[in-house]
Amino acid sequence: MSALPPLSVFIAVTHLLGVGHLSRMAALGRALAAAGHRVTLASGGRPSPTLRAPGVEIVQLPPVHCVGTDFATLLDADGAVADAAYRARRVDALLAAFATARPDVLVTELFPFGRRQLADEFEALLAAARARPDRPAVLASVRDILNPPSKPSRADEALARLGAAYDRVLVHGDARLAPLSASWPVAPELARRLAYTGYVAEADMPRRDDGPGAGEIVVSGGGSAASLPLYDAALGAAALLGPERRWRVLVGHGVHQAAFDALAARAPAHVTVERARPDFRAVLARCAVSVSQAGYNTMVELMQAGARAVVAPFEAGKEQEQALRAACFEKAGLVSVVREADLDAVSLAGAVRARLAGEPPRGSDIDVGGLARSVALIEQEAAARRREAAAWARLDAALASLAASGRRWTVWWRDDDAVEPTPELDRLLALARAHGVALALAVIPARATPALAARLAAEPRVRVMPHGWAHANLAGEGEKKRELTAADPELPGRLAAGLARLADLFGPALTPALAPPWNRIDAALTPRLAGLGFTGLSTFKPRKARLAAPGLVQVNTHWDPIAWKQGGGLREPAELVDELAAHAERIAAGTGGDEPFGLLTHHLAHDAWTWRFLEAVLARLARSPAVAFADPGALFAQDGDPRGAPCATKQR
Repeated sequence: MSALPPLSVFIAVTHLLGVGHLSRMAALGRALAAAGHRVTLASGGRPSPTLRAPGVEIVQLPPVHCVGTDFATLLDADGAVADAAYRARRVDALLAAFATARPDVLVTELFPFGRRQLADEFEALLAAARARPDRPAVLASVRDILNPPSKPSRADEALARLGAAYDRVLVHGDARLAPLSASWPVAPELARRLAYTGYVAEADMPRRDDGPGAGEIVVSGGGSAASLPLYDAALGAAALLGPERRWRVLVGHGVHQAAFDALAARAPAHVTVERARPDFRAVLARCAVSVSQAGYNTMVELMQAGARAVVAPFEAGKEQEQALRAACFEKAGLVSVVREADLDAVSLAGAVRARLAGEPPRGSDIDVGGLARSVALIEQEAAARRREAAAWARLDAALASLAASGRRWTVWWRDDDAVEPTPELDRLLALARAHGVALALAVIPARATPALAARLAAEPRVRVMPHGWAHANLAGEGEKKRELTAADPELPGRLAAGLARLADLFGPALTPALAPPWNRIDAALTPRLAGLGFTGLSTFKPRKARLAAPGLVQVNTHWDPIAWKQGGGLREPAELVDELAAHAERIAAGTGGDEPFGLLTHHLAHDAWTWRFLEAVLARLARSPAVAFADPGALFAQDGDPRGAPCATKQR
């Protein structure tokens, strides 16, 4: 049993050809149930007679399937094309099951990396999750290897969907053997969201023994007719190798009876043809050689059994997943591969003969603890969501208390590293406009373009601040990065030239307050800034005094959502929201000081998760009557309210 309070976990899976997807999610459901959690598995494929799911509530949606590799054409339970009404019934059933389960965790199998033809129902499910005030943790579940995207836009689309709705991606594999990047473009922002679980495998793999069938060559396929070419080649190979060793061909239940009968009729006397057996793992454990395709579950069982193996990956149509997986396993010395284009009786017989003569695979250290690790990761994500929900509740309470006290919390927003118009800048500006928030844009003077000036001319609430000179690191070896170092005698002249250049480009939008790159400046330089034309200075962390030097107002930033020390990406949301709540509490108590609170962002470094979180923060703060977003230009004024805005004063 888990130490975490019991969770409700909702798993959505649709298998279209074989049953591997469903089998893996059923195994995950069983493991979660064994850990004390309540599991609902919504299955959108055809019912499987081999499904084992004790302790798991199975919700069977109106099923769909496909024929061959035509994954774009979905067929209903009667074999007709699934029309709009049928698809709508699927969505209704899925949403009803989700509402009943009211899950703490939602797991979508394969989507959004695959199942694009079912995007409408998955998107409806994700929308239902987002609409709940107590949003569940949302995870995608994928195998070790995916079918690569047919074009780059497919990967971009999947990444956008992940960033908009998901918290984590569970990769049921071992990155040492088959990293996801072997089959899918893994950008840094996606890499930060991947959690490798190890391979999902049953724990009770039978030991090798000399029981019935020991020493046989065992041929197996998936649950569909896609394995018929392999069965045909195996019968021919068995005839070529002769009767000295028995063969056993296990045919999946998805193969029609007529095709099964034809195989049995053609089989040589030393070949047994029978339907797939529930004790397959025991049969595999005692075989001399296994011949199979390279599906996920089969490859995991081969690793566990330690069997000599020949695999002929399924490659019909544009399928590449099994071939890529087989290549990874072959490189590790675990299998021999016969490519589908070369598959016939002769090639298969040769591969089996070579495997019989070779040594069994050496013991593998590949991680097959995927069930336990998946359960632990799901529990971790649920705990993280609960921490985040508690932090938001704390912030709401602090803002309510602040409003009741009659005090105001002055907040300002600075974003760094602008140079030219970009889609990221457009998104930043749209976000500021949407919430009515003024923005200080720290622009790199040496690299700023006239195009940026033209773009900002339409943004009256954006103030431009000089961001050093060229954002070049001039620190010595072993020192923290900095550009503004007293060791550079030409730096003051560059800063003055940069200020003049920004004045020419941006005119009245310029606020002559220096934002040092990396928020670092040598102390010896600070007293010289006013003489160069600067009226303000902005770094990070609370200031020591309102004036950093005579004539130089200091207004710092205090909150940055990016996990720089971890290589980028979003810091833990609960931690970030708690920081905001703590400061609001100090303002409400009258102990918050007189410095406006600065949000610091870097639009060019934001991933989709950072954008999503920033949107939530701005929405929360902007709608609170206790929060006053300040005009950055007013904050660095030499006269008037030393706080630049009505911070910590009674409302009138």
